[in-house]
Amino acid sequence: MMKKLQSLSPSVYEISAWLLMAFVLLFVLIFNLLPAVLAALLVYELVHIMTPCIARYFPSKRPSKRAKLWAVGILVVVIVSLLTLAGMGLVAFLRSDAGSITVLLAKMAQIIEDSRRILPTWLVAHLPADAITFKEQAATWLRTHADQLQVVGKEAGRATAHILLGMIIGGILALRDAVVMDNFKPLARALATRGDFFSDAFRRVVFAQLRISAINTSVTGLYLMLVLPLMGVHLPLVKTMIALTFVVGLIPVIGNIISNSMIVIVSLSQSLTVAIASLLYLIVIHKFEYFLNARIVGSQIRANAWELLIAIVAMEAAFGLAGVVAAPIYYAYIKSELRARDLV
Repeated sequence: MMKKLQSLSPSVYEISAWLLMAFVLLFVLIFNLLPAVLAALLVYELVHIMTPCIARYFPSKRPSKRAKLWAVGILVVVIVSLLTLAGMGLVAFLRSDAGSITVLLAKMAQIIEDSRRILPTWLVAHLPADAITFKEQAATWLRTHADQLQVVGKEAGRATAHILLGMIIGGILALRDAVVMDNFKPLARALATRGDFFSDAFRRVVFAQLRISAINTSVTGLYLMLVLPLMGVHLPLVKTMIALTFVVGLIPVIGNIISNSMIVIVSLSQSLTVAIASLLYLIVIHKFEYFLNARIVGSQIRANAWELLIAIVAMEAAFGLAGVVAAPIYYAYIKSELRARDLV
């Protein structure tokens, strides 16, 4: 729970902590350390959420120390292991024949080429000339944005290493928090408060975005695996599209555009009518999700949808895709600082 700061005149220690925090947040974005920070915070928050449930199974005369250390130690190992296995499983699925992104892109390219004769002339003019052109344009886009996506070529190994190190760091911090420490010097206390605000902002935004992505994936999966088959329509690579819908759904705003475009293009493999039906369904669902988004995320950080969109646009212009991911968390943190001083 955030504490209110009574005085509106910050101390020199608080000002120093704000400057250091601003430097760290910029450093993280400039040097592509956002995956490591998010991984560390995810492990840290999961451990804190689950510790009360586990600690009671480790009775001790000093439950606040020994039991919590046991609980946190076990949780750190379990959570880091599960997250690592989940990540490896997702990567393996997306590289397999059943879920290959390469196969999906090739299929989308072929669908676009085959659908040119049934699409309106004004739309055909904006589409690639053929499957080869589509693949070339996709490859060019990936090369151009490789530094932002951090998952292409050699950047994949670096990002994976950062994520693993981030999870280990998050676990170490959670384990350290198991021992109550309240002997901070003034600057350390001010920095610890900034850290508490930022981790609280992360928890509110990311877990809200996880809920939104899960809801979006469930509704999309229902459409792809139940509604369309009941109508006699069976799309290819359904499992791949559902998996990608969840993954890209973790990216605010842009994620929905990516998943929607993918589903509509694949729907063209059946007919223009199915593609239009898919588009209308997704528009209706995402109109509802827009308000759900604003309610879930906005209520968590007490921000309107337009505030989040402005933050996302500004951060995207400055830092690209990493800025889109970081924008809601950074904005929530800034609002936490302002609310703590009763300024907003």
